[in-house]
Amino acid sequence: MAMLVRKVQKLKAVVRVASENPILIAFLKHLQNFPVACFEESLQKPYSTNSSKFPEYEMPTVTWGVIQGRKEKLVSRVIVCDYLKSIGIIPDELEGLELPSTVEVMRERVEFLQKIGLTIDDFNEYPLMLGCSVRKNIIPVLGYLEKIGIPRGRMGEFVKNYPQCLHASVVVELAPVIRCLRGLDVEKQDIGYVLMKYPELLGFKLEGTMSTSVAYLVSIGVNPRDIGPMVTQYPYILGMRVGTMIKPLVEYLVSLGLPKKVLARMFEKRAYILGYNLEETVKPNIDCLMSFGVRREALPSIIAQYPQIIGLPLKAKLSSQQYFFNLKLKISPDGFALVVEKMPQIVSLNQKVIMKPVEFLIGRGISPDDVAKMVIKCPQLVALQIGLMKNSYYYYKTEIGRPVKELVEFPEYLTYSLESRIKPRYQRLQSKGIRCSLAWFLNCSDQRFEERLQGEYIDAESTGPTFFMGGKLELSGSEIVSEEEADSEDEILYRRTVSL
Repeated sequence: MAMLVRKVQKLKAVVRVASENPILIAFLKHLQNFPVACFEESLQKPYSTNSSKFPEYEMPTVTWGVIQGRKEKLVSRVIVCDYLKSIGIIPDELEGLELPSTVEVMRERVEFLQKIGLTIDDFNEYPLMLGCSVRKNIIPVLGYLEKIGIPRGRMGEFVKNYPQCLHASVVVELAPVIRCLRGLDVEKQDIGYVLMKYPELLGFKLEGTMSTSVAYLVSIGVNPRDIGPMVTQYPYILGMRVGTMIKPLVEYLVSLGLPKKVLARMFEKRAYILGYNLEETVKPNIDCLMSFGVRREALPSIIAQYPQIIGLPLKAKLSSQQYFFNLKLKISPDGFALVVEKMPQIVSLNQKVIMKPVEFLIGRGISPDDVAKMVIKCPQLVALQIGLMKNSYYYYKTEIGRPVKELVEFPEYLTYSLESRIKPRYQRLQSKGIRCSLAWFLNCSDQRFEERLQGEYIDAESTGPTFFMGGKLELSGSEIVSEEEADSEDEILYRRTVSL
């Protein structure tokens, strides 16, 4: 009480001094005529958020509301919640959230979000977005997202998929993630695509999962320069835990006989393989392959040639194709297993596509049993274009003029390029008067072919090659090969993977 009395006495003394000072009285009168707007403009200018900063979005005319007491806040909160209910929004989750003091502010917030493509259902899915200020949160975030490549037309879709971004700070949370992606060699024009595919990246901590997954991939042999393309192709790798997802998959594939060097090349080309579930997909698919007669030692070659096979609904595909091969091509289950080992892509090949080359060969007078033998020996026949196949076959009949039996024994002839390999090599043989088998002059490199032409005698022929799609011919027996051809199994797998 005594303090209040002292304050009143001081106020009276100030008024008395002011009334006795003519200079102060004149200043106060002059101040009354001075335009107040000038003061407001000078105070607000350094801190205002004008429309020129984010021209793509129009600034709201209403900001937050008015300062209220506790009772007024409770009353206005009830009014705002009633408004939300009237338009179909359930405000139950907003109970602990500070809301605008007037309906006008909330209405403008709702309408702003609706303009970018959100609906009432989206608000009910994540009502907390209604707690974000249009001026302080929403406009800076949306402006930054558009700047880094999110199309304006898809902004609503982006916010719907990851509404938490509206709560984020552009400087503290969003910008560092973008700098990290650029540091991983993700191209600037691809940032928007990556975020549209995996918007949750914006909520990741840089020192957490993102850095550890990248470090592990590099440690197994992935080229650091390929991390950017991998992230662009399959950004989910940045959210995978090394200990529970990436490392167990890598160790399992290594246990099957795939070297880490080959796995690294596979991941660089097809990063989505890292997303295959080990227990639910990969292991059951490997067991399925072996249950259909595929040998365990052939698994590394199969995976290197066709990595997607470990993530397919394999049991259904294998069952369908095995039945089809047995019914239409008269190939037994054991023969079908050999076909899968040599060309695993057969599990996904359309059955109509398979039948066209088969029907062509049968139409040339080759018996169905011989066609079955040809397919087992060289499954690539069923994936050939009929036009190229016809050209090679007619050249064989008219120019080479050999019996069909030799073609049945060496069906790989039809897989070689007529213009770049068959014709030039056969013409060289004709000019030298050399008579040899198809395999002798086709199943070798250009260097080896020249060595054979210069030799004083024809090499003893082996039983024939085993053809692998995307890789080199695996020669049987003890045939002499050049140093270039005498590669290790790891190197052969590596080359097959690179050629995918």
